[in-house]
Amino acid sequence: MFPGPLGHSLAGKALENGIWSLETVDIRAFARDKHRSVDDTPFGGGPGMVMRPDVLDAALTDIRERRLRSLSGPPAEGTAGEQGEPGPEERDPLERGPEERGRSIYLSPRGRVLTQDLVRDLARAPWVTLLCGRYEGVDERVLEEHSLEEVSLGDFVLSGGEPAALCLIDAVVRLLPGVMGNVETAGEESFERGLLEYPHYTRPALWKGRAVPEVLLSGHHEKVRAWRLDQAERITAERRPDLWSSYLDSRPAPKVKQRRHRKREAAQPTNVADHQERGADSIEG
Repeated sequence: MFPGPLGHSLAGKALENGIWSLETVDIRAFARDKHRSVDDTPFGGGPGMVMRPDVLDAALTDIRERRLRSLSGPPAEGTAGEQGEPGPEERDPLERGPEERGRSIYLSPRGRVLTQDLVRDLARAPWVTLLCGRYEGVDERVLEEHSLEEVSLGDFVLSGGEPAALCLIDAVVRLLPGVMGNVETAGEESFERGLLEYPHYTRPALWKGRAVPEVLLSGHHEKVRAWRLDQAERITAERRPDLWSSYLDSRPAPKVKQRRHRKREAAQPTNVADHQERGADSIEG
């Protein structure tokens, strides 16, 4: 399944150029029986199977130790002996800084929702370990033992964590330096300012009776910028009230409301007779 679509387009070119790397680990390689079993029935009964903590622990520990060895290099002779202090490889990973530890994530429908803010945080990590769940999930104890963060793509359930991992990796990789040709593009996308993205238009200027908004043809950069912000705010308010509420909380609300109010006033009719006629109609109705 991996790299799958990650082997193409921007992510694929970046993978080929060594900007990022991908290692897939077969959890069954750490099974302890001849059948290479990685799951068992849940305590307390119920449907489905649960991934075993001993098997997952062996896999996650192996990944962590190999990664830390690659950072530390071979331990210096006598490092762990004379002073009685642990050497580079023996230090508890939790004692290391974030730049050494990386991030460990379990893709789960009960996790925190993946947002652009989290994607940016992950793009700054030296590496990210993703655990793709299957069946009914994984034993809770291994999540606690390895301090795994639980992350979800949204309020729906997949057959496994692999499709979610592909989405997360793609979102993170495109933010790495050298992946996107135009670095300004990322700053204009949905969620970067707490808003959904504004509409886009290209040639032809008139298509099937639908014209491109005149302001985009004006060449007036400030007016274009203001139009795009207004459109992004309108779309966000209409489609994602949760994002809109957060956006208002993070900015001077009076300024945003005043700007929106001015836009509404500009869109209303100004003909006095029209207003009077409307009023008469309303009374008669």
